[in-house]
Amino acid sequence: MAEKIYVLDTNIILQNVQNIKNLSQDGANLVVIPETVLIELEDKKRLLDELGYQAREFARFIAEAKVKEVDHTSTCKVVKLYHGNYQIHLITKDKYETDIQSNHIAESNDKRIIEVVEEARNYYKGHKVIFVSIDVYARIFGLFKNIKTESLHEDRAEVPRQQFFKSLEIDSKEFSAKMSQPITQIDPEYRPDNFCYEFCFEDGNKSYGLVCNELLYPISDLDFRGMKVKPVNVRQKFFMRAILSNMYQLLVIDAKAGSGKTLIALASAMRLIDKGQYDKIVYVRNSIESLDKGADIGYLSGNDEKFRIYNMALYDTLEFIAKKSLKKSEHKEDAEAVSSKIIELTQKYRIEKLWPGEARGRTLSDAVVIMDEWQNSSENTTQLILSRLDNSCMAIIIGSNRQIDNPYLNKYNNGLTSLLKLTSQKHPELNMFAIDLQKAVRGRFAEFSERVYENKRR
Repeated sequence: MAEKIYVLDTNIILQNVQNIKNLSQDGANLVVIPETVLIELEDKKRLLDELGYQAREFARFIAEAKVKEVDHTSTCKVVKLYHGNYQIHLITKDKYETDIQSNHIAESNDKRIIEVVEEARNYYKGHKVIFVSIDVYARIFGLFKNIKTESLHEDRAEVPRQQFFKSLEIDSKEFSAKMSQPITQIDPEYRPDNFCYEFCFEDGNKSYGLVCNELLYPISDLDFRGMKVKPVNVRQKFFMRAILSNMYQLLVIDAKAGSGKTLIALASAMRLIDKGQYDKIVYVRNSIESLDKGADIGYLSGNDEKFRIYNMALYDTLEFIAKKSLKKSEHKEDAEAVSSKIIELTQKYRIEKLWPGEARGRTLSDAVVIMDEWQNSSENTTQLILSRLDNSCMAIIIGSNRQIDNPYLNKYNNGLTSLLKLTSQKHPELNMFAIDLQKAVRGRFAEFSERVYENKRR
């Protein structure tokens, strides 16, 4: 018999289907899934966001499993499945004590799941049964019934203190002599995640450089000539220069709201296409939206309208670039002229919108792939998208760990963080770049909200 028996709450699967395999420990432990969890996952399958993706991944996982036995006791039915080395049991009770109340359906479901945990303790008598849930309230319901409960244990110590931007005071003559040498000759404490350097000289002047393969590449304002959208602060310059240099295949950006991350990414990608280095832009947005039922994407007809809700950041950015293009024209504020310019830009740069559910089975080539709001994505969604890209692509992952909307993820376990952590080492397959954009440039309201609310949470 299994060493431990884990009964899973719905949120464990919605966070990441991989949790089933992790908890199973290659078959050493038994994973139990209550009927109510199956019902909740079935309800999520229609969603077009990260939660819907995880629900569909679970459906595929279960569809590939094989039935070993169906055991019907006097109080419950147990469907015993196996999937390779993994053992999964599905349990439903013949009669529940908890009535489903439509106005308290989440609480009713939690209590029904706890009933199945109690049933599991009786069914697997003599074995250690543990209820696993991210939801503290569900765990409290379990404790009321004297059930052993656990959450997922993200090891927060694994998140390194990274320094993507370094400022060094250095003698200008010494710097000039070492400019063409490896960065370790300038900074003996260099680490792989030190991508951006600010060198401060004794006369008050400064110089800036990007590091790729331990070599330093200078940055100057001449790098941004001809750009309709120009960087407005030092970190934006590093971000734009990193894209335009085409030295990095995977760029990861953790940025505050209003820091210009989507604008810089899109404008720079357009320049690369103008130079013939790529053929198109693919925009992927993975977001958990807070929508009224009437505006829910499931109630809208047609893909364009459904995805418009998800892609408003892209449309707003295109509108800004369109107005910049029309700046010298009397049609700048003409809505029809702006709309026509957006269509022209979309066609010229072959801008495609993609959501994760469409990616399976596709191969993306000659594309700059911008993956937006990636703090709301899991690691296996990240793997899904990145595995669709061939060697002719560049990937730009942008997000903000200050704005996580997915209730099943946090700043320690989402897809954005998993990639940021990977910058602490070199990778033989590709060159990575990362930076954090710390200054809001959207305007006074973004600066106000940042100062008043974000600093208050510290």
